[in-house]
Amino acid sequence: MRIRHIVIVIMALLAYPPSLCRAQEVTTSTPPQGKDVLLVPMCVYQGDTIPYVNLPNVYIFKPLVFKNKKQQVAYTKLVRDVKKVLPLSKEINRAIIETYEYMMTLPPGKPREQHIKKVEKGLKEQYMPVMKKLTFSQGKLLIKLVDRQTNQTSYDIVKAFLGSFRAGFYQAFASLFGASLKKEYNPEKEDQLTERVVLLVENGQI
Repeated sequence: MRIRHIVIVIMALLAYPPSLCRAQEVTTSTPPQGKDVLLVPMCVYQGDTIPYVNLPNVYIFKPLVFKNKKQQVAYTKLVRDVKKVLPLSKEINRAIIETYEYMMTLPPGKPREQHIKKVEKGLKEQYMPVMKKLTFSQGKLLIKLVDRQTNQTSYDIVKAFLGSFRAGFYQAFASLFGASLKKEYNPEKEDQLTERVVLLVENGQI
């Protein structure tokens, strides 16, 4: 495809927002022998058929300026930690949603309590080997990213599923190592750099 054709496609996409388009399946036919045909999704807007392409977000940030080598090393470490811990926080979020949705199908009382115990045991068996390999800084980052993914602190999640007593126990245990399950994620202030890294990692830009 020539560059001017690409420009025309982009201009068309900008002129006709996806929300105004009616998605439509592309009807295909056998292309002439020896000729390559590029098929893309199409949409119809006011009688015109135009290519419909979902373009990914591209995040542009002001270049980082490190005051010294220590800051640069810390940033490199943050990128490494986010890449390792972010998938875990998303898995935890998925597990929470699935557990909650299934619990709502169970009658209150003992059936739900039994299911929670099974879930807790299963999570420990699945994730304990992974958690043991995390460094202290990665563990603290995971607590914050869980809050980012679920909009709930780890303490609130434990309290909701296991009760106040168990939540208090886990919080006291975490505090022995200088961590807190009540730690919240703040992308506007103290976690601004972390949010930048998360967005770039999610988008495959770093």
